[in-house]
Amino acid sequence: MPNRTTVCTFFLVGFSDCPQCQMTIFTIFLLIYIVTVLENLAIIALVSQDIKLQKPMYIFLANLSFLEIWYISVTLPNLLTNIISGSQEISYKGCITQLFIFTFLGATECYLLATMAYDRYVAICNPLRYTMIMQDKYVLCLLVCSWLSGLFTPVLPIWFLIQLDFCGPNVVDHYFCDASPLLRLACGDIRLKEFVDFIVSLFVLLSSLFVIIGSYFYITWTILKIPSSHERRKAFSTCTTHLAVVCVYYGSMGFTYIRVTTSSPILTNKLVSVLYSAITPMLNPVIYTLRNKDVRKALTNQKCFK
Repeated sequence: MPNRTTVCTFFLVGFSDCPQCQMTIFTIFLLIYIVTVLENLAIIALVSQDIKLQKPMYIFLANLSFLEIWYISVTLPNLLTNIISGSQEISYKGCITQLFIFTFLGATECYLLATMAYDRYVAICNPLRYTMIMQDKYVLCLLVCSWLSGLFTPVLPIWFLIQLDFCGPNVVDHYFCDASPLLRLACGDIRLKEFVDFIVSLFVLLSSLFVIIGSYFYITWTILKIPSSHERRKAFSTCTTHLAVVCVYYGSMGFTYIRVTTSSPILTNKLVSVLYSAITPMLNPVIYTLRNKDVRKALTNQKCFK
């Protein structure tokens, strides 16, 4: 048996090797990070301070904003630090930890979006029982289940990942430690690991999408039976923001993780990763603010910021 060298450090390539491009990249992602954190903190502050927003729908939204802050903080601060310092190093343990947390938060977002779809289903299809069903204890239970389900999601994929040998090279062609570029560096047979990633990703996406699609099927059926066109538009308007977020997030996530193989184009994966890990957390508060009357009223209420 030849001697094998265990990799202890990885080097993240980032987006470009061009020195002149680094400051532009740094500025763009710094602005994205600052805007995203401030937007989501504003949503959390609004929900916690405005009594009219302390409803299940907005409690779920505040949880989503809390998650988005951590979601973008897992990757972008490390990217910005690497650009400024000129060092692209990340330890093996740090890389695995980053992938675990990123996967955990990504799966939790899927389950939170499914929970929000269920909340809309109860509100529209069972309006008279909504208050009785969505009590504080039940809302808390839904939130805890969403976060715990997300927490356990990366356990099996990470366990299979740490069973692989990394004997060189150690250059990760990405801006964070994602599954696909890491598998390119593994020594030996990675087919079982790819299969596990595919199954786990498929389960998370399909299980949450099943709740979302099922909820909106009954929502649509209920709305179509409303005789007044004005009432139909009013009922459906409460769902449009959630649907917009679902389409963007699930579209990009599905594109990346359902086809997470070493043959996937790495440049395409980078660009799609930016969409769901940076752009989507920045756009979500904007979408909910522009399309939601209650949030807009809370934003214009100066008492919320005193």
